[in-house]
Parts: sequence; C-alpha cells; structure tokens
Amino acid sequence: MAAAAAAGRCARYFCTAGRGLEPFLEREVRARLGATEVECISGKVFFSAEAAPGELRKLKSGERLFLLLKKHPALAVSRSKGKVLHDIKSLFTEEPKYWWDIISLWRNLRGCEGKKGDVFQEDPSPLKRKSKEETDTATKRQKTEQVRETVSEEHETEAGERRVVPEDCQSESETSSEGSSKSSGEKAIANEQLNFSFRVSCRCSGAIAQVVTSEEIGRAVGVALMKQCGWRADLRDPDLEIFLHLNDVHCVVGIPLFRLPLANREYIKTAGLRSTIAWAMASLAEIRAGAFVLDPMCGLGTILLEAAKEWPEACYWGADISDSQLEGADVNIKTAGLMDKIELLKASVKALPLPSESFDAVISDIPFGKKFKITKDIEVLPDILQEMERLLRVGGAIVLLLSHDLHKRMDDITKCADHDSRDAISDGTSESTTAEALRADGNSSSPVKGVEESFLSSRQTCFGSLVLEGAYGVSLGKTDAFIYKYKKISTAGNQ
Repeated sequence: MAAAAAAGRCARYFCTAGRGLEPFLEREVRARLGATEVECISGKVFFSAEAAPGELRKLKSGERLFLLLKKHPALAVSRSKGKVLHDIKSLFTEEPKYWWDIISLWRNLRGCEGKKGDVFQEDPSPLKRKSKEETDTATKRQKTEQVRETVSEEHETEAGERRVVPEDCQSESETSSEGSSKSSGEKAIANEQLNFSFRVSCRCSGAIAQVVTSEEIGRAVGVALMKQCGWRADLRDPDLEIFLHLNDVHCVVGIPLFRLPLANREYIKTAGLRSTIAWAMASLAEIRAGAFVLDPMCGLGTILLEAAKEWPEACYWGADISDSQLEGADVNIKTAGLMDKIELLKASVKALPLPSESFDAVISDIPFGKKFKITKDIEVLPDILQEMERLLRVGGAIVLLLSHDLHKRMDDITKCADHDSRDAISDGTSESTTAEALRADGNSSSPVKGVEESFLSSRQTCFGSLVLEGAYGVSLGKTDAFIYKYKKISTAGNQ
C-alpha cells in the first residue's frame, strides 16, 4: 500500500472526529475527495484518496488528519510489561522498507504543502542552526503553544473513544515522549542524511493501560526509532510526529499531516459554536445557489460563516437580540471577508421583522444557558419554533442544535394530540428500521436516546407543516447535544 501511494496513486489516511460527527465526515470525504475504502469507527474515519494537501485541508467536519502508518487489531495483553513493550515496538521495527515508503510519501506531501521545507534536507551546519534557534525564541515559543493546542484539541475531540472501553478496564493517559538515549541521539546528529527530529505522542486506554503507561510506551518507541532510523528526538518543535493510539479494539499508528487541527479556522477571529458542529448543521440544510438562509439567534455568527464559506452562492441573514454578540459577529464576518454575503439585524427571535415564507433554510443553535443548564429558553421554545415555521418556505429545512433538556422539551411539544398520528409511519416498516435510518444509514453516529421513540410515536408535529427528517446525537466536549432537522411540507396552518 505504501509503495503504491509513493508511486503517485492513492494514500491511506485517517481523520479524527468529534463523537457523533463520524457519519458527516464519512460523507464528506466521499463527496469532497472521492475517497474509497472508507471505514468509520468511533472517533475516527479511515479512507484512501489521491488528493493534494490543499484539498485535504478543506475537510470541515474532521479534527486532525493523519497519514496512516499501521492499523492492527488490539494487541494481546500480557502481565509482563516487557512483553507488552516488545510487541508495541515491533510495530515500528518490523518492515523497515514499509516505513521508508510512508515517510517518503509524507515528505512529498509536506513538500507540496510548502511548510517547513523538506524534512530530509541535509543540515551541514548544526551549530549555525542552533544559533538561529536561539535568536528566534519568540517564534519557537509560538510553535510550542500551537503544538500544545493541537494535543488539547485532539484529547477533547477523541473523548468518545472511551465509549468502546469496558467500564472495569477504563483508564486513559496521554503523553509525548522524546526518548532518553544519549548515545542514540549523538548517532542521529552524526548521521546528516537522516538528520531530522521527531517525537512520539501516545494515547493508551483499556486493558493495556493497566499494564503499561503512555509514558513508558512513548519512551520505548522513541528509543527504538532513534536506534533504527537515526532520528533526533525533539519534544517541542519536531519535524515529524508519530501518533500511537492503543485500546481494546485496535492499535493505530499515524503521522499528522498538518501541525494545527483542521477545526482551527483562520477566518474566525472569535470562536463561538465549534466550527465542525456548525458545518455539519449547515450541511443538513440543503443550501443551494440563490437560497436565502437565516440564523435567528446567530450569536457570533459561526453557523453563517461556515455556511457562507462552503456555499457562497446563497444569501445569509443573522439576527440576535444581544448587541455584544452582533458586534462579535460583525468582526468575524469582516475577518472572513464575507460582508457582501451576510446581513445582520438586531431583533428578537420571537418576533422577527421579516416576511413570511421568505427563507429556504433556518439554522440555529438554540442557547443552552450558562453552563448548559435549564433556562427560560425551554418555556419560549414553542414560540421560537412557530416563528421559524412562519419564515420558512414550503420545502425548506429547519436545523436546530439542542441541549439535552431542550431536546426533551422538543419531544414534548412536537407530539400531536391526535392519537392517529402514529399511523404516519408507513405500513410494513419496522420501528427498528426507521430508528436506524435516523442514525445516518446505520453508521456510528451516537444513538439519540428518546429521539427514535419520539419520532416513531409522532412523525407529524403539532406544528402541522413541519416533519422531522433526522436527529443526531453529538458531543460538545463537556456535554452532549442533539441536531434536529425538520422539513416544511405545507403552508403553516394549511395541513
């Protein structure tokens, strides 16, 4: 596989995703990259593609992108720490030609990206390089902070990985180790042909974490690579990072393709809703050229920014009652250069000064309240939905992000009084099949507890013209949330 990739055909990658966003990422890599051999598991999507780094960087629903080195079933866990470490190191020391093919491919991709130069370039003057580093400490410090941010982002977005670990075995730690062999380090510096730096980032969970720590694994792998390849260890600003993830399901080894996460958007000055969630919501709204799109509680405008960047041929409107939020949104819009695409107005979501049936899509993150606790938004949710329904054209979509409490309230207010509404589900379609369809064709989206039951008991909402088309459970880090999609099938009040 590696040799074929290096020869200019497709390469094998994996991209991490926030819990619940895996099916969105799976669809995106197929549509945007023409990816093949797509495999979706909790927290990761594996795929093969022939794409330049610039195309790979356009992925919007993923967190970090890696060039895949190895993917194996979980290692057999022994009580002997030495045996476990030996098995892990064998992942790196076996098949040296395979390794060089992958590293060569990575080098070529980095060369195309034009970042940090050719990492295999000889450095005939180590002392001169050292002097330059000493005089550029500010830049070095900034890069170090970026690396720390990358590790932090990845830890947050892959928290869902713990879901596949048995409760009695669940423990997790993460570290980056540079290896501590002085003689190997001196050998690496002497070998100018292979004079580039590396570090090992290790994540270990499940049964194997009961025997050996991530620090011990990282140290052992680092020393093995220094001895075999002659690389220099550099924890702070390496040319190459080796990522290793071990749990009870698989062991995965990869190389990050970009220093910062894909989720870091250079066009967003002040972050609000996580950009990957905002993009996923916009992708459900079926935005087309010439469409009018509204976010009636736009906050800092993240949803509008993600939508306008991806679908620039549409027209976008954002409303909010808060002056400070609108000011922040205005700054973000100017930073992104989207002043001609997005209009802002100050108004209450319960009474927007806009014509009825004037928008093709309404997308909004319903405020959760401070620290995601219950707020008065629960009481006004019916009024909010009624106003959204009024503004939406027939055939248009409403996409909402709801907290756990708001999602339960949504189930209550969308139940019809008419008991016969249960017949909205077509005869012969099993409940399990319908519920499975809600989870994006049976993929690994987090199950939405209660959503399937609500959908099955009442497909037709009490808002008459709105029909629930999908519900997705997603993670916001410290809390879970739910993306709902509704379609308007008739003019409000005319069923």
